[in-house]
Amino acid sequence: MLNNKVCIVTGGAQGIGRCIVETFANQQAEVVYACDMNAAAMAELEKTYKNVKAIELNVCDRESVSRFVDNIVKDYGRVDVLVNNAGITRDNLIDKMTENEWDMVLDVNLKGVFNMTQAVAPVMMASGAGSIITMSSVVGTDGNIGQSNYAATKGGVIAMTKGWAKEFSRKGAQVRANCIAPGFVETPLTVNLPEKILEYMKSKTPLQRMGKPEDIANGALFLASDNSTFITGQTLKIDGGLVI
Repeated sequence: MLNNKVCIVTGGAQGIGRCIVETFANQQAEVVYACDMNAAAMAELEKTYKNVKAIELNVCDRESVSRFVDNIVKDYGRVDVLVNNAGITRDNLIDKMTENEWDMVLDVNLKGVFNMTQAVAPVMMASGAGSIITMSSVVGTDGNIGQSNYAATKGGVIAMTKGWAKEFSRKGAQVRANCIAPGFVETPLTVNLPEKILEYMKSKTPLQRMGKPEDIANGALFLASDNSTFITGQTLKIDGGLVI
């Protein structure tokens, strides 16, 4: 499905991001750049897949992001797919949330997405096509207690994406921008939660289970592929019916 496509996945070292990298690589992408701060985990990916290139990258570092994208253009002349997956949480009730907790989450989850997209979008527009996929969350559409910072960023990327869908296609380029909003997903961040909490998450989900990283990766694959060329400005909820 991704034959000859040049792909970038941020936050690609573990969890959903890693699964997206593996899925893209298995779908014959020409190259998948797995970007993360966890160099050791990415090196393992690079050894396993010949078409994966591990890049240690901080999405908050604008100069590094710009150099990284410039190097891809020099090597391949284009970027076909960008998956903005890198993100963090620093949860706290609003009366206890520190300024640092607020700033850190906005810097990575919102400004990091802006940095990556600002560097990649002109390349896509110049080549006439591309798919930008940004990870939001059901928290970004429906909120959650103790996640004011996270909800702000995940709602923010949805708003930016809607604007990008209009902006990046205004001169006739087939550059699409969409979001994915996962629900409760089994990742390294949730695996160690108490069983009582995990069961509560499942009970709140109509399909009575947590999602798997593959569920999200398959959604990203669809939005990255030519099977979705008439879809832009949308938020795809992959949540087992959690938010209907």
